[in-house]
Amino acid sequence: MREEKNTRRSMVHIGFDGRVHKVFRGPKASQRFATEVRVLSYLEGRGCDFVPRLLDSDPEGLKIITTNCGSKVDLLGKERTGKLFEQLEAYGVRHEDPFLRNVTYRASDGRFCIIDFEFATILDEEKGSSIADTGHAVAAVSNDGETVIGIKWSCRTDIGCFRKNNEDAFVVLSLTSEGAAVLGSNGSDSVAESDFILAVSDGMGGARSGEFASRIAVDKITHLLPGYFRCQVATDSGERQVMKELFEIIHADIGMLGEAYPECRGMGATLSLCWVMPSRLLIAHIGDSRVYRWRGGEGNGLKQLTQDDTRVAGLQRAGKISEYEARNHPARNMLSKALGAGNQYVTPQVEVLELERGDRFLICSDGVTDGIWDSGIGKLLENGSGAEEIVDQAVKESGRDNATAIVLDIL
Repeated sequence: MREEKNTRRSMVHIGFDGRVHKVFRGPKASQRFATEVRVLSYLEGRGCDFVPRLLDSDPEGLKIITTNCGSKVDLLGKERTGKLFEQLEAYGVRHEDPFLRNVTYRASDGRFCIIDFEFATILDEEKGSSIADTGHAVAAVSNDGETVIGIKWSCRTDIGCFRKNNEDAFVVLSLTSEGAAVLGSNGSDSVAESDFILAVSDGMGGARSGEFASRIAVDKITHLLPGYFRCQVATDSGERQVMKELFEIIHADIGMLGEAYPECRGMGATLSLCWVMPSRLLIAHIGDSRVYRWRGGEGNGLKQLTQDDTRVAGLQRAGKISEYEARNHPARNMLSKALGAGNQYVTPQVEVLELERGDRFLICSDGVTDGIWDSGIGKLLENGSGAEEIVDQAVKESGRDNATAIVLDIL
């Protein structure tokens, strides 16, 4: 047999005859086993032909054997993925994890299929409640004693009015013990079983090398962080070390590409990242992209959580120049620290914050802050504006640079 997956929740092997052997383990294993057996049996009875067919089950060993639905899919449009799960609901089952990680491609008939039904709802059987509710929705508690049940996010990027290409990049990532999934520009989800990574990177360099640099940053986040789900870095020092290593790897990769290709020499990128876990948020940052928090009842409510890595920002923090003088300083965009860009060492700013329901966070490139003063950002967040409104306002007011924003709401 070939091992296909080995996680805290399950172990999957593919037999020499192609059949799939899955053993359930970890939290609520017996319940998840029973759910998958029941759902697969139900779907077979309904004649659904794009899910595994249950061949055998062992309640004592918590093991099932199913037909093989092909290989995992790495790329499928969000709209097409959504339609596939909508087709499943036509057969009376709602998948409670409707993401690309549960989609396969069956080459024998050229069919996209859906797998892993340990979290699912038979709609006729349990109207109004999810099979996953009892084993999947673990509550997280905020520092004020209220339950943090999830997050909502919106993302937007705009090339601006004068640039020929967009050197900004962003990513929203769902992280579980099973792996990672890249999420869409707008959405909401629970923090019970998933961490979330949200990041903005602003590239710099000649020709189109700035685009390469920011893309390297978000791609490395996608490929490297799935191995560090919350259970792997349970301590504050562990999380900080993960961030330090991540930034060092991105820095090295950008530097190597810059050395290999003359047109990429000197390219670099900023990176501002938020890692959402139950009741707390880790921030890692370098450059002059920013992370803000708006929290009601705290003075003006807005706080810049990251420090710009520029000499001008240092002067402003020291009280030597005003915000107005900093915004109009000729050296305001000269970075003292960035990923790549010929820097020898990279040490990111890393902060860990407690979350409260109602917190709003803004992660943005400097194209946003070039167009909107802090007071304006505070008003937009207070009024409930999302990323689209914030970016549109920034481009309207300035538009001299690419503008990218992610707005994160704690529910």
